[in-house]
Amino acid sequence: MGRPDFWNYAEAAQKTVAKLKGLKGVVGPIEELNRSGADLTALIEMVDEDPSMHDEVRSEIERMESVLAKLELKALLSGPNDNTDALLSINARDGGTDANDWAEMMLRMYINWANQQGFQVQLLDRNDNEEAGINNATLAIRGPMAYGYLKGEEGIHRLVRISPFNSEGKRQTSFAAVDVSPDVDDSFEVDIQEKDVREDRFRASGAGGQHVNKTDSAVRLTHLPTGIVAACQSERSQHQNRATAWKMLRARLARVEEERREAEQADKYAAKARTGFGSQIRNYFLHPDQRVKDVRTGYHVGNFHAMLDGNELQGFLDAFLQFRASGVTADS
Repeated sequence: MGRPDFWNYAEAAQKTVAKLKGLKGVVGPIEELNRSGADLTALIEMVDEDPSMHDEVRSEIERMESVLAKLELKALLSGPNDNTDALLSINARDGGTDANDWAEMMLRMYINWANQQGFQVQLLDRNDNEEAGINNATLAIRGPMAYGYLKGEEGIHRLVRISPFNSEGKRQTSFAAVDVSPDVDDSFEVDIQEKDVREDRFRASGAGGQHVNKTDSAVRLTHLPTGIVAACQSERSQHQNRATAWKMLRARLARVEEERREAEQADKYAAKARTGFGSQIRNYFLHPDQRVKDVRTGYHVGNFHAMLDGNELQGFLDAFLQFRASGVTADS
């Protein structure tokens, strides 16, 4: 990074900076723990002379244990693509307009969480529903271990609430599907034949400046053998949107390859195709009481709105990492 020509190639430079940030996120806390351990030894010796320092020692031990616990969680992020950025897509499923509204609420939750982590967020694609909410949307979330943390979010998310779209005030159950892929670079080998990809062009929709709805700048790619779709309308030119859509398509195919290498690949694919009751990975309740509970890990919180603000999501991500490492099935 000290070379005079380091920033001549901006994309490569940004990847190097991101790699450095990720390494510092591990090495920094380890070095800090080593220094704190030496200081703690001195503090413990001082307690013998001044018992009033007992609470200070206890507080320092608890702080160090918290730092160590976070490092142990990072050690669980050892998958082949865990250190990459993430592409996260949200699709409204069963539940009508309530499902579209629920999908948009989830989109806000992930954006809020990413901002709290200091990650960069880019909205690559958004398809608004005519009545309310969204049909689907795709985010690029860029930061250290973004994919490693978020890949456990893949699956069906279920919301139970009194519907704001029902004049009779009835309870409504809605579903949204989350798909997460690693944002792999060109060094990752993914075999895609151009003849297997159909390209469609359409006009971008939603906010975005004067270019929106003027030209067919948005691009949608469909991988015919798998049916995987990648679309981008966030850039100003068709060329930029095409390049981003191809990157998204490569990322999703890389995720397919990663799943095939996992031990329970067949079960995961069978579960992914299911929607509706019994298929969800997490339940969110606004009625009759506020709570959010993960079906797989049993982890739960009692503040729905804090969850949707992104404040509680990290706890669910950490719980899933520990759950996956332990191999223990949570009680339903």
